[in-house]
Amino acid sequence: MGFEFITKLPTPSEIRGQYPISERVKALKNQRDQEIRDIFTGKSDKFLAIIGPCSADNEDAVCDYLTRLRKVQDAIEDKVLIIPRVYTNKPRTTGDGYKGMVHQPDPEKKPNLLAGLIAIRKMHIRAIEETDFTCADEMLYPENWRYLSDILSYVAVGARSVEDQQHRLTVSGMDVPAGMKNPTSGDFSVMLNSVYAAQHPHRFIYRGWEVKTTGNPLAHTILRGAVNKHGEAIPNYHYEDLRLLVEKYQEQELVNPAIIVDTNHSNSNKQYDQQVRIAKEVLHSRQVDSSLRSMVKGLMIESYIENGNQKIGAEPHIYGKSITDACLGWEESEKLLYTIAEMC
Repeated sequence: MGFEFITKLPTPSEIRGQYPISERVKALKNQRDQEIRDIFTGKSDKFLAIIGPCSADNEDAVCDYLTRLRKVQDAIEDKVLIIPRVYTNKPRTTGDGYKGMVHQPDPEKKPNLLAGLIAIRKMHIRAIEETDFTCADEMLYPENWRYLSDILSYVAVGARSVEDQQHRLTVSGMDVPAGMKNPTSGDFSVMLNSVYAAQHPHRFIYRGWEVKTTGNPLAHTILRGAVNKHGEAIPNYHYEDLRLLVEKYQEQELVNPAIIVDTNHSNSNKQYDQQVRIAKEVLHSRQVDSSLRSMVKGLMIESYIENGNQKIGAEPHIYGKSITDACLGWEESEKLLYTIAEMC
């Protein structure tokens, strides 16, 4: 029973001071942020591919994967802007299991949150320096946002967090796009209420301070499928689902209406190989409906070097293979990115 206070952690400003970013990285992030912002505001008609492993569990494998992405990005940059998923926080349905690098820099060792905070910052910095990619991460813990706020160009709020007030209010103080997923119930109104809250200013307690935010006009929706009362997956990427969300958006006082479609999770029933088919269907829906073409801004895809997944501590351990949800392998992912560029 009760709490055991183990280690008083450094503040975000202390960690950022110990592991700073260069002027080159700052300039690159500003450039990337503007390119991404232009997509959400409609100034650019490029399509977003938010793609990468379910969990960024190994720095070398993640950076290897991003180096491969870089070559594809250079080839399709006129049509598609890639934002790599470098997810260092993992929500767990029951609370059990690997919670991401922020908890365990080494998945086979005990949790160490201080080492984790340092490890995720160093990995994100290395990713930018080696590939010129500023990345996306999931905001599982709102109080941790500022450890990475000078590095990230995109943030996702998960299905189990989207109803939480602290998540919504923290997003309202961000200056980068933040995707609010539909809850596991699939309720569009919950997701849109979250976007509304995030787009407006608030005053609240954050990291021991009374703070005031300006609102984030780049907050938007992510469709990730739902689960019914029987635990069965219900997809929400079909044309009719996209049209319904467009209509719901039109009933709300929201700026920069935008939709990202998550091709895995309950949309694929976690059948990772179905992501290719789902992506193509969404792209086809955009082709036949001008309102969808303007509002569906991108896809979120779970992808890594090797197909599928493996258990932590598996023998032999396969380099570049997910230890959480199963991911699309590199060969299929590369083909899919070229297909996305062709269909945009």
